[in-house]
Amino acid sequence: MSESHNLLPLLTPEEETETLEVEEPWAGERLDIFVAQGAQISRAQAKKWIEGGRVWGGEGLWLSPSRRLRLGESVSFSPPPLMSALPQAQPELLPLDILYEDSDLLVLNKPRGLVVHPGAGVQQGTLVNALLAHCQDLSGIGGVERPGIVHRLDKDTSGLMVVSKNDAVHLELSRQFAQREVHKLYQALVWGVPQPPCGLIEQPIGRHPQERKLMAVRPKGREAKTTYKVLEAYGDRYAWLELHLYTGRTHQIRVHLSWLGYPLVGDPLYKPRPNPWQLAGQALHCAQLAFTHPRSGQKLEFEAPAPEILQNILRQLRESY
Repeated sequence: MSESHNLLPLLTPEEETETLEVEEPWAGERLDIFVAQGAQISRAQAKKWIEGGRVWGGEGLWLSPSRRLRLGESVSFSPPPLMSALPQAQPELLPLDILYEDSDLLVLNKPRGLVVHPGAGVQQGTLVNALLAHCQDLSGIGGVERPGIVHRLDKDTSGLMVVSKNDAVHLELSRQFAQREVHKLYQALVWGVPQPPCGLIEQPIGRHPQERKLMAVRPKGREAKTTYKVLEAYGDRYAWLELHLYTGRTHQIRVHLSWLGYPLVGDPLYKPRPNPWQLAGQALHCAQLAFTHPRSGQKLEFEAPAPEILQNILRQLRESY
């Protein structure tokens, strides 16, 4: 398949477009990976956009997902419109802990155990089902299965998420995530007490060489950067950490802390250990989220306390150590 075609896509006036410039460290990266990160979609979706004529550069349409990008060139893309023929998630009246809402977006505190969007084997009881019952005006960039979803948290990770209500806001929020302009602060309970008590983990992350559903520190993986700080230590057995993400790789905190030798309590995938509280799922919480409102330009900052189950465990640890 050729790398480019000198025609531009045929778009209706209503279709939104977004343009991103290739900066370091994206030079030399594949086009589908760049589009997936910039639009906050899966790599498979990005490939469909490219092959469907919805991604282009200065010389016209780019039709090859494997095209290697050059420093300084621009990548434009236009998300496909929603297709009503596809199966859509159904609205469900489920409780939502909404901290902020306006006509463009909302910010909520996702509980542990809640799946963000429908997928294989999960069609009901997700955050998307609840959002559809709460409001009908959600962005369609993520497709009918992920309306409004700009970013996601794992099922058992609790905390703050922002949801978009229109495509223009979705694209701008995606840009902020891709350009690392969004502040995300996490809290986690780990096995052991990291030494030194604060530090930087800067190890590339890629697919696990044997377990394709897992991620791992890989020499040829993508850049990943996490800072940590011990907030409380409980003897030498457990620690409550504060973590700042500078990149947004899949399972980044879980992989980095496992690599460092301090896996998350309750994590079923990365160095799992039985825990005295029978905690199902990793003890990880997104406690702070800050970004610029795409329409008003106002800086929005939010905080959410850790869920009660984690606070109870912390109280027990404080009493025991």
